Amino acid sequence: MKSLIQRVSSASVTVGAETAGQIGEGLLVFLGYEKGDSLETARKSIDKIIRMRIFEDNAGKLNLDITQHGGSLLLVSQFTLAADLSRGHRPGFDNAMRPDEAKVLYDRTVAYAREQFSGSVETGRFGADMRVSLVNEGPCTFMLSL
Repeated sequence: MKSLIQRVSSASVTVGAETAGQIGEGLLVFLGYEKGDSLETARKSIDKIIRMRIFEDNAGKLNLDITQHGGSLLLVSQFTLAADLSRGHRPGFDNAMRPDEAKVLYDRTVAYAREQFSGSVETGRFGADMRVSLVNEGPCTFMLSL
């Protein structure tokens, strides 16, 4: 499982003319599921994400997690994170989880995040053609692979 984590001052996902999810300050997390990923993998990823000390404390050091700092999560499925770019010029998606399996795991990931995180958890729309807008703070972007 790959998670691209961006610290944002705002982020939103639209599908057509409808806003699917929107947050102010917090974390925008793109989730890419690969073959072999499980609910256990997803739970480990969420646990790590909400405990990552990537917000500044009063001394300006990255020392606070999202719960300590405050803010929201916006979780967006993105199968292209599973792309293999090692050969040729066209991404290969052989490692990506099948969409029907990934949808179930995404829904369970979101449910787990809502259980574990005390703040707001917003989402994109799985499988939809989404437009993601964000203001990256820092910029501060991290890749988590489990």
